[in-house]
Amino acid sequence: MKTALDAPVTSFSVKSAFADFKAITKAGLAISVLFSSIAGYLLGFSDSHPFRWSILIMLIIGGYCMVGASNAFNQVIEKDIDALMDRTKNRPVPAGRMSVTTALSIAFLLTLTGIILLYLINPKTAMFGAISIFLYTCVYTPLKTVTPLSVFVGAFPGAIPFMLGWVAATGNFGIEAGTLFLIQFFWQFPHFWSIGWFLYDDYEKANIFMLPTGKRDNSTALQTILYTVWLIVASLLPASGYTGQFYITHWSAAVVLLMGLWMLVYAVKLYRLRTPKAAKALMLASVSYISLVQIVYVLDKFLR
Repeated sequence: MKTALDAPVTSFSVKSAFADFKAITKAGLAISVLFSSIAGYLLGFSDSHPFRWSILIMLIIGGYCMVGASNAFNQVIEKDIDALMDRTKNRPVPAGRMSVTTALSIAFLLTLTGIILLYLINPKTAMFGAISIFLYTCVYTPLKTVTPLSVFVGAFPGAIPFMLGWVAATGNFGIEAGTLFLIQFFWQFPHFWSIGWFLYDDYEKANIFMLPTGKRDNSTALQTILYTVWLIVASLLPASGYTGQFYITHWSAAVVLLMGLWMLVYAVKLYRLRTPKAAKALMLASVSYISLVQIVYVLDKFLR
């Protein structure tokens, strides 16, 4: 005869819970976004706005909370859509490992924690953080199944982290922070259109069309080239002398230009070949480009 001791026991696994927390907050993406915020902070501090570890730590934790909250809300809203796509069907909510209530609790807790930490830095940092969560969750996410213009809308919250670091360091939003915003804003288009291209079939299952024309055609590839050119121009603005306290030397500008031309080569290859492989190569080039450009900017500041 079986006793209560023979009943199956459901044990809580810290390892699996941590893995699901990383998945619901998209830890890899969040860390890459934090890299931009840290770069912005390093560019922003000066004699009048000295470096403070406390601010940087609050920016890192608050920034992770901001991105994590956006991703958690996104995965709750898109749980049925995620279940249709191969790359997302194993996320915690569509896979059934995490309830909607738990995911929403995590999202709201991260939102509250993130905004409080960013507010302790200064009110403008908290304001931009809140705007980012709102735009990503309430505007960009619902539009993904409605119009390809969702990428344009999503470029706004996506461009905030780089300039958020500057605002955290200085407490001001001026031409410098605006330039950082512009650079990452234009970067969003070749980056996400290349993703939309090589994952087109998967997105099609969920009726999501990320490409500007809705198709993998010449027009989409041509627009990708155009926005890559605008990205290169925006990235060179700090060498123009019109971007306030944020500027780079001509030597660094030359390096940035060469990296931009390198990325443009991949955009042109996508136009010529129009294959998923070419699109994935452009996506990887875009990730490398934005990271390397930020490193060049920071190194220029400290080495000149």
